[in-house]
Amino acid sequence: MFSFFKKKKKEEIVEEEILDNEEPLLDDKKINQPNNTEAKDLKEVIEENTIDNSEPSITEEIAEVKVIKEVVQQKQIADELPKKSFFAKALEKTIGNLSSIIPKKLEKIQFDIIEELLIESDMEYEIVEKAMDGLPDMITRSQLRHRLVMLFEHAPNVDMSNLPKPFIQLIIGVNGAGKTTTIAKLASRYKNQNKSVLLGAGDTFRAAAIEQLSIWASKIDVPIIKTQQGHDPSAVAYDTISSAIAKDIDHCIIDTAGRLQTQTNLNKELQKIVKVCNKAQEGAPHQKLLILDGTQGNTAIAQAKAFHEMVNVDGIIVTKLDGTSKGGALFSVSNQLELPIFYIGVGESKEDLIPFSPDEFVDSLLDGIYL
Repeated sequence: MFSFFKKKKKEEIVEEEILDNEEPLLDDKKINQPNNTEAKDLKEVIEENTIDNSEPSITEEIAEVKVIKEVVQQKQIADELPKKSFFAKALEKTIGNLSSIIPKKLEKIQFDIIEELLIESDMEYEIVEKAMDGLPDMITRSQLRHRLVMLFEHAPNVDMSNLPKPFIQLIIGVNGAGKTTTIAKLASRYKNQNKSVLLGAGDTFRAAAIEQLSIWASKIDVPIIKTQQGHDPSAVAYDTISSAIAKDIDHCIIDTAGRLQTQTNLNKELQKIVKVCNKAQEGAPHQKLLILDGTQGNTAIAQAKAFHEMVNVDGIIVTKLDGTSKGGALFSVSNQLELPIFYIGVGESKEDLIPFSPDEFVDSLLDGIYL
């Protein structure tokens, strides 16, 4: 019994000496001996895994770089998400209609089915033939994408980098197309870019048009030039431009009365407004924007052609795309008129307006039918 406790005490003393000893646990001489290979390997493992805490290790630096890259990638995805979701929202009914024809997404789709899909989306048959000419019996996404994007190439590129000040935009279109709401959305976009904006209530023909634009002007906090219903809209346009020049305004947006291409008197009045704008400032209006109701599909093309012949339209804004399955009409509108589509609108909110991108528009459409 005594010898057992003595032996145990001796072992505890040895353990304390080992713990208190600052020297390495293994004897360097033994480790470096050629016949002690196991100890030598152990020393190498210890040295390899020894980290100098004074500076970051290579492993830590690599990990940090990976984290930074992931953050950047996530930010890029987040930046692009609103646009993609916006186009998807705009084409929701169009894509839903196409899905009824081809319920399952495929890698390749038959020529006849693609032709049917494009016609069903309200693309004119003449444009469908142009897009499909020479394609194989089984069509891949990339083949169709190339042809559809090309349909927008006839529209001229517009340089918006060096605009005159004030930049005068005249908004035209038929009643109900969404002119007033679009004006508010444009003004809101310019304000978000830290630009000053002035509105001109040139629709003196329609009842309550002035009041509606005034309410929007109050909501987005921009000044407005207006008069009473029935007064000369050309005078409103002149006063708006003169005020914009005097106040050093960046953007000036002038509303006009909604009119059909068959209304001769109103159309002559529109031509007069354009001339008066040029008197107020040489070269004005710098853009004549035609607002088209997306729910009208291809029937809006004749309307657009008439306005273009009347006052030489510079570009198009398409509204209400979310309320129609006729999204394919945009191919016909741009290709036949050879005019750029500047924006598309979805909804009534001031944020529901986005610059039109042929690539993103086509991609969103093809996402509904291709893998």
